[in-house]
Amino acid sequence: MKTFAILLIAANCTAAHADDSAATIPYRAAVSSSAQLPEPDQIEIEMGAISSRTNELRRNGLPYQLTIPFSDEWGVMLGGEAYVSERNAGSRAHGAGDTHFTLKRAFLIDNATAFGLELSTKIPTAKDSIGSGKEDYALNGIFSQDFGDLHMDLNLISTRMGALIAGTSRMQTGWAAALSSPITEKWGALVEVSGTRQNGAPSTAEVLTTMAYRLNKRMTFDFGVAKGLNKASPNWSVFTGIVMSVANPW
Repeated sequence: MKTFAILLIAANCTAAHADDSAATIPYRAAVSSSAQLPEPDQIEIEMGAISSRTNELRRNGLPYQLTIPFSDEWGVMLGGEAYVSERNAGSRAHGAGDTHFTLKRAFLIDNATAFGLELSTKIPTAKDSIGSGKEDYALNGIFSQDFGDLHMDLNLISTRMGALIAGTSRMQTGWAAALSSPITEKWGALVEVSGTRQNGAPSTAEVLTTMAYRLNKRMTFDFGVAKGLNKASPNWSVFTGIVMSVANPW
């Protein structure tokens, strides 16, 4: 647990880009991300817990993510799961999860509009009983738009799967659309729908909702639930976490 704590202190999650008067909306459990990066003088850190069920599979994880912005337009993200526990039809597995590294480029059109690109790789740090044991590569195109206090993120993701299951294509397409907004000075909310499509494999679809409470402008707590919309998606997921920002030493 000491190693986990060190990782979390050095970790982050992409949060909705908002001014100081708006509630911060965490994106850790969501599929979508915002085109914008955090302020260049801030590193964002997130830690959390998530539990999901898909038919007979029960999965619990401790996700983390670190976002380091170098400017308004460039940044990197490092994330993954510090610990995973899975139970499926009597078999059990546990250990560290896979690690994800992302290079992000934001294209800021104006104060309300931005495009983004994320180039990501999954590093197979999990043992084969938890992960696929192979690298995945993904390109995510993002469009973000503010409509007053309402923030919209549209994501289109293309992933080259490292582990190929017989009868399926190597490329997987994913999509996500999210709306987030402050409700009061302290509370905010996010609603997202997302899905994936891969030739030879069942398509997935999911709806997610998150509530966030901003303790102060540098710390936000969140909790939420996700529901699969078809049999190939997780039946239910519940999650909670904390987002923090710290001064960027670079």
